Amino acid sequence: MSKEEKNLKRKKHIAIYGNYKNYYGYRIGQQEKEDPRLSVLRRDWFEGKDCLDIGCNQGLLTISIAKKFNCRHILGIDIDAGLIENAVWNLKRTAKMDRNSGTLPKPPESEHSEHEVSVSVGEERAGIVKESSPLEGNLLERVSFCKQNFVDKLQWLTEKYDTVVCFSVTKWIHLNWGDDGLIMLFTNIWRVLRPGGILVLEPQPWKSYQKNHHVSETATYNFHNILFPPDYFQDILLDKIGFRTVENITNALPGSVIGFDRPIFAYHK
Repeated sequence: MSKEEKNLKRKKHIAIYGNYKNYYGYRIGQQEKEDPRLSVLRRDWFEGKDCLDIGCNQGLLTISIAKKFNCRHILGIDIDAGLIENAVWNLKRTAKMDRNSGTLPKPPESEHSEHEVSVSVGEERAGIVKESSPLEGNLLERVSFCKQNFVDKLQWLTEKYDTVVCFSVTKWIHLNWGDDGLIMLFTNIWRVLRPGGILVLEPQPWKSYQKNHHVSETATYNFHNILFPPDYFQDILLDKIGFRTVENITNALPGSVIGFDRPIFAYHK
């Protein structure tokens, strides 16, 4: 982090990684009961599956996916330790509310017998492998969170996933790590996906880059040197990374605040 960036962070919280503290409040209409993105996701991508949420923020969407679609397990990761702490708090609060209301989730059926990863907060390499049956798991056992930079090397991640979701993250990786960081993101996703796995991707449009590229000197520099804008992502993922097919699962999201009604794509490995 440059000296200028450190000085700015002392004055106030600057979300140079897109790590907004009130992110869900910014993008979801006040009249909405749930995140509109849930309405376009398909149950068979998640039910009984091992899932990964990259850039999970405060974990509200991660938790909602686990509850609505009965994931076998879902891990949410974010670069911001404070957001991960909030995600763990949100998870505990939601689990307590579910217990008090008596609405426990139906246990999902699983085709896999692999071990569940249990992670603790604030650890760069937070992984304790333990045996666990999804039939025994409540929300606290099926959802976990970890502070991690997914653009880094993946020695910390030994699990494979059926579904990876990456919502409104690509711009921030692009601005902070440039084209190389973006390619590393896509490559790492490919590596952790099982054969036949799904990547659900919500990229930000180029106009969003133009709006946010002044958040740091690094972002400004990378912005002016990007060779692969969002319009190139599909070609990269299909022709270079190796995904077989892609489908646009929505052209607009009803209930989203203006500026957040972005298309979402499903890439099939």
